[in-house]
Amino acid sequence: MQKQTADRILENVHLVTFDGEGTVIPDGALAIRDGVIADRGTTAEIAAGWEAAERIDGEGKIAIPGLTDAHFHTAQTLMRGMITTLGRTRKLRVPTWREYYLPFEAQLTPEDVELSGDLAYATMLLSGTTQVLEAGGPHPEAMARAAQRSGIRATVSVSTMDGGSRIPASMIMTTEQAIARNIEVADALPRVVDGRLARVHGGMSLRQVITCSTELVTAVHGEAQARGVKVHTHLVEGTYEIDYCLERFGLRPIEHLIDIGVFDRTLHGAHSVLTSDTEIDLYARHGASACHCAKGNYAIGAAPALRMWRRGVDIGIGSDGVATLGTLDIFRIAMLARVGQQLIEGTPNHNRNAVSAEEPLAMAITGGARSAGFGEELGALEVGRRADVVLIGMDGPDAAGYTSPEAFLYECASGRDVSTVIVDGEIVVKDREVLGLDYDEVRARAAARQSELVDAIA
Repeated sequence: MQKQTADRILENVHLVTFDGEGTVIPDGALAIRDGVIADRGTTAEIAAGWEAAERIDGEGKIAIPGLTDAHFHTAQTLMRGMITTLGRTRKLRVPTWREYYLPFEAQLTPEDVELSGDLAYATMLLSGTTQVLEAGGPHPEAMARAAQRSGIRATVSVSTMDGGSRIPASMIMTTEQAIARNIEVADALPRVVDGRLARVHGGMSLRQVITCSTELVTAVHGEAQARGVKVHTHLVEGTYEIDYCLERFGLRPIEHLIDIGVFDRTLHGAHSVLTSDTEIDLYARHGASACHCAKGNYAIGAAPALRMWRRGVDIGIGSDGVATLGTLDIFRIAMLARVGQQLIEGTPNHNRNAVSAEEPLAMAITGGARSAGFGEELGALEVGRRADVVLIGMDGPDAAGYTSPEAFLYECASGRDVSTVIVDGEIVVKDREVLGLDYDEVRARAAARQSELVDAIA
């Protein structure tokens, strides 16, 4: 039988597919062609049916789908450590997002945002994140340039607000400007190009309901729906948001969004902390997606992320950026999710095993793909899906003595174990080196610019 031709073959890996059946192939291989997984099987099976100019030997490594950071603020990257540093010498003003985050973003130039993207996206790739959903910030075109250079898969968007109190003037637009700016970003960076899912594309963003008029919310939703892109927003993130909606509309935030016809698959609600049990069913019924930001959500409330996941809500895991608790390692954040959800769902009932070993990572992989609107294209190593693949080494200290690769993966693997990253079938990280840019040079430039920006805002 004549062999088929692939662009590259990944072989000799422990293939953990995250497909619907939980398929694991101990001596696994993938044939990749045109950025898509063309075939999967054992190394012997793929070798018998396929040939390729490039073969990647993954001996001793685990292969999994790429992780998604489902809520990230690119423009806050150079704030890393700033809040902790300031808090050691003075009393911090609250709320932090309004007193520090927005003023910091407001001073950034396009060059600052592009530098922030270079640093953040390369850091993400080095820890196995292959897709990022931007929450909305200044200069999204600069984000797109950085994403394209690094090789990460990204949805970028602009922060839009037409109201709110004590918001920097440069961050406020008229309703018409905010609508037009969202359209401009989405149209300049289409979701599909030549029939193929674009690696970097534009979405739409509304900061949150307390800073956006109903006219803006409904108009942007309609424009996003017409283009098949998501509207990324902060949702039920604080008690102030609930009180605002009750006072203004006589409804809780989710009820209000349903009432105005925007709570559906187009909407991506980051945080979703103060979600009632009844409202979980509303997420599932209406198809709105969510993101659990485990680094900060537990400071707000008992986020019901596990219940949302088990009831079929498209919920991913996000870093929320680096402004507080600065890691971008989604493996570590998934572990925080596991610990927090055990406390919420299991400990009150004396159930020590309320969270299964694989659920948090599945939320970060499969849930992240679904929350981005790419549940059919990403999130599993299956034939026909885009080839976003992460190789995890088992030669580090955390892997010593493990009885199985899966136990290590679910319990202890982290970004420092990532060796190779493939996005859209292309190698973007090889032997822990980002191929698209000079990471050391980016870090040096970022450090120099960070000190200037922090001095200006502190």
